[in-house]
Amino acid sequence: MKTKMPIVARIILGLIFFVFGLNGFFHFIPMPAEVPEKIMTFMGGLMSSGFFIPLLKGTEVVCGALLIVGAFVPLALVVLAPIILNIFLTHAFLDPNAFAITLATVIGLLEIYLAFFAILYSDIVKQLFQLRSFK
Repeated sequence: MKTKMPIVARIILGLIFFVFGLNGFFHFIPMPAEVPEKIMTFMGGLMSSGFFIPLLKGTEVVCGALLIVGAFVPLALVVLAPIILNIFLTHAFLDPNAFAITLATVIGLLEIYLAFFAILYSDIVKQLFQLRSFK
């Protein structure tokens, strides 16, 4: 069971980002009927740049696919970390409803588990936090 848990967590996290990343391009999941004004303002600002949302959603698709197939997992986890933090903070401050915060928390916990507690990947990720001197 211990060896299967990281694989299950990796695939679940990968599917979440792959599906929602593709949704950013193809819009197959309908928008909620009521979206808070603060979220609309925030998303409007991101969309007005013209490049940020495609870059974000493309990154989500690529990292999600990497997690699903199990390639470059530590790199995908590092790239997704600020995206996951932003998802959580956006829902915590701009749309504090229980479902959105719970989903963002689950995504964050999957990331933390894979990065720091799953033996398959944690040693590689932990090396990023080791202080080294260059000689």
